[in-house]
Amino acid sequence: MEAALTARDRVGVQDFVLLDSYTSEEAFLDNLRKRFRENLIYTYIGTLLVSVNPYKELDIYTHKKKELYQGVNFFELPPHIYAIADNAYRVMCTEYNNHFILISGESGAGKTEASKKILEFYAKTCQTTEQLQVVRDRLLLSNPVLEAFGNAKTLKNDNSSRFGKYMDIQFSYTGAPVGGHILSYLLEKSRVAHQNHRERNFHIFYQLLEGGDDELLRWLGLDRDPLLYHYLIQGECAKVSSINDKLDWKTVRKALSVIDFTDHDIDNLLGVVASVLHLGNIQFIADNHGRANITVDKQVRWISKLLGVHVLVLQEGLTHKKIEAKAEEVLSPLSVEQAVCARDALAKAIYGRTFTWLVNKINQSLANQDATRKTVIGLLDIYGFEVFDVNSFEQFCINYCNEKLQQLLIELTLKSEQEEYQVEGIQWEPIQYFNNKIICDLVEQKHKGIISILDEECLRPGEATDLTFLLRLEEKVPAHPHFLTHKLADQKTRKTMCRGDFRLIHYAGEVTYNVTGFLDKNNDLLYRNLKEVMCSSTNFIVKDCFVTSELDTKKRPETVATQFKYSLAGLIDILMSKEPSYVRCVKPNDAKQPGRFDNVLVRHQVKYLGLMEHLRVRRAGFAYRRKFDPFLKRYKMLCPDTWPNWHGPASEGVERLVKHIGYKQDEYKMGKTKIFIRFPKTLFATEDAYQASKNALVAKLQAKYKGKLQRGEFQKQKKAAIKIETCWRGIQARQDAGKRAWAVKVIKKFIKGFMLRNQPVCPENKEYLAFARYNYLMNLRKKLPKNVLDKKSWLKPPAFMATTSELLRKLQMRTLVRKYCRGISAQRKLQMQQKVVASTLFKGKKDGYLQSVTKPFSDSRLREEDINPKALQLIRNERIKYGVPVIKYNRNGFKPRPRQLLLMQNKAYIVEEEKLKQKIEYSTLKGVSVSNLSDGVFVIHVPCENNKQKGDVILQCDHVFETVTKLCTMASKQNSFNIVQGSLKFTIEPGKEGIVDFTSGHESQVFKGKNGHLMVVSPGHWGLDHAARHTPLAAVLRPTSEEGISLASGW
Repeated sequence: MEAALTARDRVGVQDFVLLDSYTSEEAFLDNLRKRFRENLIYTYIGTLLVSVNPYKELDIYTHKKKELYQGVNFFELPPHIYAIADNAYRVMCTEYNNHFILISGESGAGKTEASKKILEFYAKTCQTTEQLQVVRDRLLLSNPVLEAFGNAKTLKNDNSSRFGKYMDIQFSYTGAPVGGHILSYLLEKSRVAHQNHRERNFHIFYQLLEGGDDELLRWLGLDRDPLLYHYLIQGECAKVSSINDKLDWKTVRKALSVIDFTDHDIDNLLGVVASVLHLGNIQFIADNHGRANITVDKQVRWISKLLGVHVLVLQEGLTHKKIEAKAEEVLSPLSVEQAVCARDALAKAIYGRTFTWLVNKINQSLANQDATRKTVIGLLDIYGFEVFDVNSFEQFCINYCNEKLQQLLIELTLKSEQEEYQVEGIQWEPIQYFNNKIICDLVEQKHKGIISILDEECLRPGEATDLTFLLRLEEKVPAHPHFLTHKLADQKTRKTMCRGDFRLIHYAGEVTYNVTGFLDKNNDLLYRNLKEVMCSSTNFIVKDCFVTSELDTKKRPETVATQFKYSLAGLIDILMSKEPSYVRCVKPNDAKQPGRFDNVLVRHQVKYLGLMEHLRVRRAGFAYRRKFDPFLKRYKMLCPDTWPNWHGPASEGVERLVKHIGYKQDEYKMGKTKIFIRFPKTLFATEDAYQASKNALVAKLQAKYKGKLQRGEFQKQKKAAIKIETCWRGIQARQDAGKRAWAVKVIKKFIKGFMLRNQPVCPENKEYLAFARYNYLMNLRKKLPKNVLDKKSWLKPPAFMATTSELLRKLQMRTLVRKYCRGISAQRKLQMQQKVVASTLFKGKKDGYLQSVTKPFSDSRLREEDINPKALQLIRNERIKYGVPVIKYNRNGFKPRPRQLLLMQNKAYIVEEEKLKQKIEYSTLKGVSVSNLSDGVFVIHVPCENNKQKGDVILQCDHVFETVTKLCTMASKQNSFNIVQGSLKFTIEPGKEGIVDFTSGHESQVFKGKNGHLMVVSPGHWGLDHAARHTPLAAVLRPTSEEGISLASGW
């Protein structure tokens, strides 16, 4: 992070905490603007990540980027969404606790994309198996399904989430994603029946009409044109060029299959979606008495078919309401206006409950079947603070949610700051901040809060309206500092408010709410007879959503605001139990244009996201903190005492460094493991000095290196020139004279040598003999035998080379044998090498060896499936070289227990079922002992100084020669191998020894003797093994083929 401070004037700082003017909103916006223009969309406020939507594709989400941020210290690399995800994952794995990542911001700020990037990061970087890949696919593909049913185009965003979503990703103890669970909050059901201008209904309606095949649409009774449906045309933008509904439909259909939806599930689900569209097209007309009648029953018949309800019952439910009068139930006809409201209420209820069913169905497919404890990382993708020209009930609930989350954010931030100070031994300085508990209490307080007053007005008998609700607010909350109405406001403020408004002063600023529709939206009532109609449905989804037990209770259902309050309280409890991470998403402009930074809009979001308040809390103490080691490593060149290397404690080195630089006492504090710097300017000055010192050092090194290179080159050229001048003239003359003298000498020696060729070697015939020898060897090279059986084609030598020729013939034979040996397979060669080691260890020393020679050694006597999976998990990072089942005898009672002996590269394990009973490091192995008899008992001697090794290990094995040979080879302990006769001492525990007695008998037995010794009886075969002690290994290993007759001598 410190390296990026060099370019801070151009690209800003990576962490807002390092701003000098941290209380200045202008400085905050300027830093954000600088980074945005350089395509640096991520910036930290401590551990909180601010993300600005670039409205274009950036090359920062590649697979290499995912690998780069995997397992890296949080502040080592530039800010990124992957750093947040990886930090939460690493802390979860190391500390085995739960985490959540809160993603918030305005519609269109990129919240949904941020949550997708986090899911993709975990999908690519976590360990995987075929089974885990199914879980990952379902986690990733749950997003397009929920987006189709819960997202819609709004004025601010083409893919705006119209619900809050909290997803728990469950991880196993090894850090692999094994399941998930989703909670949804406050779906905007009113969008089903009404959309504002230039807005659309939920995506699924358009995707079905655009992407569904003709046969499916015929079965659902739908036409492909969305303009034919009342619920899809109110926003006057059924088709949008930036949205590919047909492609999105294919993605949703694929996702439904992966998430384990059957064809029957999908048919019923699409039937519900189509029935909502048909509901919107039902029209009413008043008869002579003002009662509502359905004009055309075509749509009703389609709904009847799709939902499996009777046509007449449905018609009656849409045009009448059931009134209970004492013990009687009376059907009262509805007016046209009431019938339209009932129709819309039914459509919203069906869609809202189906959405809840869909979330539950996805949760079933994501559920982890393993009951063991799991750690989770939660992703909370929730609406940000909303302020429109006209704010209604939905904005009231959303802003109340943000008040609670802001309260949680400040509390957890203060808590983490205070804990860090306490751990480092720094005195905590109380921080002054705005505590918005007073606003939360104003909304949610029992009996006195706005929600309680709203519920009372909804339940009050008589003519309750939105205005009577406002009057009750003025009566019960008359003098609250954060509450105003037109009546309670002063003369100046009244000019900015209507009589049906009330104003709340939130943590982020003032918001004026219009009470129109508050009671209806809070009640969200559906006529009882319509519920009865839905309960009779044969569509299993509708039947699950409308249960008959709901009809049996006379209790009025909880209001929407109360349900939201309770679910929000539950969410806060969930978040309080986890470690937090935060992502605040910012929208740079309303036009969705890349590169455009709207100061007014961004300032508005910075205010309503509470970023300045969070920055103020983070900066109330120290702006920068860093561990001693990385701080000293970076800046050590600034002090002569610490450069080039500091050999003392890092804390002392940092103390000496900052004193040399000239830090004042109030500019820093020394913690236990970190240095805390109060002001960013102190850090900036240090970084600037570091850069200047680094540049000077580099320039000096370059100058020295270049000078050395030039001097070396000059000396080299000078020496070459001198040597050429002194030698060249004499070379030619000497060469000519030498050639003539050499020719005369050679001719004379050749003639004299030929004359004396049969005499002993002397100076006169030496050269000739060498020439003859050379000729013979050259001719011999062309006529060498091709195989070991060719003994007649050897070239006859001169008399003086007879001995040499014989030696060469033997050497050629050995070469042919060697080539033959090299042609042996690697496995056969390894077998023979191991047999050689076995011969060295056992030949002539232990009975039964001869019988084992002809039996090939096995790579392992245990298959992988023979070893307990949990034991394999414990040694998963090590490769098993050899495994064999053994009997282990306890050192005290000599009780036999079945075990498995696993030999690794550097150690051996003794395994019992799923436990690693003992680990034996080869480096500490003292030796291995066996008897000279034919038993399978061997003792592994280990040192007792280590508490983990309590004494020597007594094992019995059916393949003792093979096992001991492989153990001695892997541990390089051939010199520590011992064969004993009669008895063997072994260490039971430090200071205590035991004895194993070996005897011969008629049958094999191992038991505890009366003398307390371990008695090992083996049948005797002395005569056979005595012969083996005098049988060469080569005779046993000699191949039977004629071609390999000489293998034994070659070996």
